[in-house]
Amino acid sequence: MASSLQTIGSLLWSISVHEEWASSPSEDLHLDLRGPRLRDGLMEALRDAIRSGRLAPGAKLPSSRTLGADLGIARNTVAQAYAELVAEGWLTARQGAATRVASRAESVPATAVPKPAQNRRQVHDLRPGQPDLSSFPRADWLKAARRALTDAPGDAFGYGGPFGRPELRTALAAYLARTRGVRAHPDQIMVCAGTSHSLEILAEVLKQRGMPEVAVESYGLYVHREYLAGAGLRTPRLPVDADGAVVDHLDDLPGAGAALLTPSHQFPTGVALHPDRRAAVVDWARRTGGLVLEDDYDGEFRYDRSPVGAVQGLDPEHVAYLGTTSKALAPGLRLGWLVLPPRIARAAAEVKGEHDSYTGVLDQLTMATFITSGAYDRHIRAMRLHYRRRRDQLVAALAEHAPNTRVTGLSAGLQVLVDVPPGEESAVVQGSAWQGLAVHGLGMFRHPDAPADRDALVIGYGTPSASAWSGALEALCRVLP
Repeated sequence: MASSLQTIGSLLWSISVHEEWASSPSEDLHLDLRGPRLRDGLMEALRDAIRSGRLAPGAKLPSSRTLGADLGIARNTVAQAYAELVAEGWLTARQGAATRVASRAESVPATAVPKPAQNRRQVHDLRPGQPDLSSFPRADWLKAARRALTDAPGDAFGYGGPFGRPELRTALAAYLARTRGVRAHPDQIMVCAGTSHSLEILAEVLKQRGMPEVAVESYGLYVHREYLAGAGLRTPRLPVDADGAVVDHLDDLPGAGAALLTPSHQFPTGVALHPDRRAAVVDWARRTGGLVLEDDYDGEFRYDRSPVGAVQGLDPEHVAYLGTTSKALAPGLRLGWLVLPPRIARAAAEVKGEHDSYTGVLDQLTMATFITSGAYDRHIRAMRLHYRRRRDQLVAALAEHAPNTRVTGLSAGLQVLVDVPPGEESAVVQGSAWQGLAVHGLGMFRHPDAPADRDALVIGYGTPSASAWSGALEALCRVLP
């Protein structure tokens, strides 16, 4: 039978069906086997059927014994083809269950224009920006919520003011002083709905003060630039190198009245602002009357040493400090804080009051109790160990399975930068999407005016749940060059 297949070059066949298969999307499916090797021909025929939509996501395939008998080929040949397609992500298989087309394997008709890679269904998510949500401390948070609700005074459930509940601001002042070196009275702390909300407030304040530009780092979140631009502010760039933002360039930007920085752990390159540059940017702010906007998005998570203190501690009069629970707990809490220099505190309160965007009282009271009870410290210590292990596993796996890549940046935070060979970034991102793996390239975070002089991936190792981590890591190693 095999020799006759090779003689004619291909065989069009129709799969005879069992009752359980007759109603599946793959009934009467014709596959074209080509080439001298039956296993390779079967694999390519199945891939074509999945791509074209003739085998839909979730469709059940016949057993290797049945398909082998129908085709007149060895059962082991079919089993090997199935196994390789499972490894590639085209099929799924579980012990004691039928082999099926993977749910992420979207059909793309041959005449259709392929969808952008990021619109495809993803099995594994290694995009940065989110913690391991499966590790949220539900029991401790519930305990804090019950205690906060019991102890809350009656007036706590009124409309409140723009700065937020005094219980949380008092707890934050003590916590930030102890852990981040922030110097602030509770009256300087404004509770916000995360970093983006803080930036919206600051952008409006800067606009009212007549500042036309806010300098930003060459690499960063585009949404932050959009918030600033939405207030009518221009966002010239500061180059970023191995020592962080090149703050000396601020003197070349006479219109910049403020600078948005991530000094403790630059996002996404992963470097820290050099001590000399920390001092230099504070000197610039004092000399010009400017303002440093310090985004301390993951300052608690440093794994090789104690975290570097906040720049705000060097000069609270010229630094606005932005903090959040988005990385330490969960972005869904929509809970952050803004430590304001006294000279702009009133203006910030007026801006926030106009929009009436206040964080829920119960979450504020719960967070205050969560901090003062010591639960927040315990959670940070546990997650610090959790993420350090993940980072170590990632670095070790890439060293073994992807020798053409290089991990750079501090041993800190929830993401790493993985350099890939020049010209390979786009191909790896697109190839990852085809394999059901969501990753972001460095180019996504590049300032529009910055040169594209580096190819890398920004891998968020905090995002997968505990059960999904090993699979995500294996998928990453498969797609890297």
